[in-house]
Amino acid sequence: MSLALRARAPGAVSARVTTIDERSVVMIDIDADDRLGALSSAASETLATAAITARTERMPLVGYIGSSGADIVEGMAALHGWGRAARAIADCSGVVPVIFTVTGPAVSGPALLLGLADQVVMTDDSYAFMSGPTMVAEFTGVIVDADELGGAAAHARFSGAASLVVPDRDAAAAAVADLLSYLPRHNDELPPDRPSTDPIDRSAPELHAILPAATTGSYDVRDVMRAIVDDGELLELRSRWAPNLVTALATVGGRPIGILGNQPLALAGTLDIPASQKGARFVAFCDAFNLPIVTLVDTPGFYPGKDLEWRGMIRHGAQLVFAYGRATVPRVGVVLRKSYGGAYIVMDSKRMGNDICLAWPGAELAVMGAGQASAILMRRAAPEDVFAFEEDYRERLLNPYVAADRGFVDAVIDPAETRAEVALALATLESKRERLQPRKHDNTPL
Repeated sequence: MSLALRARAPGAVSARVTTIDERSVVMIDIDADDRLGALSSAASETLATAAITARTERMPLVGYIGSSGADIVEGMAALHGWGRAARAIADCSGVVPVIFTVTGPAVSGPALLLGLADQVVMTDDSYAFMSGPTMVAEFTGVIVDADELGGAAAHARFSGAASLVVPDRDAAAAAVADLLSYLPRHNDELPPDRPSTDPIDRSAPELHAILPAATTGSYDVRDVMRAIVDDGELLELRSRWAPNLVTALATVGGRPIGILGNQPLALAGTLDIPASQKGARFVAFCDAFNLPIVTLVDTPGFYPGKDLEWRGMIRHGAQLVFAYGRATVPRVGVVLRKSYGGAYIVMDSKRMGNDICLAWPGAELAVMGAGQASAILMRRAAPEDVFAFEEDYRERLLNPYVAADRGFVDAVIDPAETRAEVALALATLESKRERLQPRKHDNTPL
């Protein structure tokens, strides 16, 4: 069953209230076969009506986009119509989930709509950009085709605009259904349970062997995630963008959660600009739709470099700080290995509002590592004194027990019990509610 919205209105956009896995949604379809999906004022009005319906009736907004942009025949009327649609979609933000799928071109205005969505699915043959290859060639002299400029692979790897890339529209529909299964209908609901037979107190002895003997050795943090979550199932989002931070949806004890962690396989798990943006967006998404957040920490700090600083490492690093600082959902952190300096604070530390902080016995919580400390404090010392300093530093400070004594770590746990401890923490925090102070809106760093 479905209910059409503005069924007789002309244009490339159709909208209807329908169901996905027995859950009501408002669905938009921009038909790329109808004048390349050009958005006339009437078509944009249909977009706006669909978004308004989704927000007022508290239903997820799902869109399939294939559009060459505003209808140039109509001129300014088409632009004004697109502006109204964009405003209506922006009003849905944080109220109902907004998931868009790109099935064809998404050029100029329609491409910007992707940035308004909570999650974006792109098919292999789709593309999206603000200025097309012709404009790029005219202004820059660089010859590039549509796929290289804004294809699904480019957005998955370089821009982070694509949350998931799938082969075709049928696979996109399945991906949208999978995403929605982790989410509530709106921000005043809890996500629906996803029943699992995986025992919440299951031991994970494989985690004893996950960390390499060398503190600089790498491992795949997704293996830790799979050991913690139900049935080892992860829906990883933006997997190819900023791979030094992994973000995924999963369940623990049947409860949907958002789980993120530093990835030692990429840039040693350091935080750079893309990772900070990726983490901030994910934390804000989880907080908006009542998904508890589990954070796995193993990072030596922020990635250093003049280029990063000039590109705004301060501003973008602050995005992750801000997202955690304002999050009100249950938050559980597990320090797996390294947690140094500013990155220790940023990755959901106790003083950032973390509810329960756990640590493995070999975790290192400190201002910096032994080598960094000796480089600053012992730079004029003899080699044997430097060695002695580093050994003493490691023994006294690079362990989780000092932090536990000061209340910054709630418990030092056996790695094999991580799933059970996380599940117990989430169950304990299930009734957590915070009263938000009234204000027009926050001023998030951009």
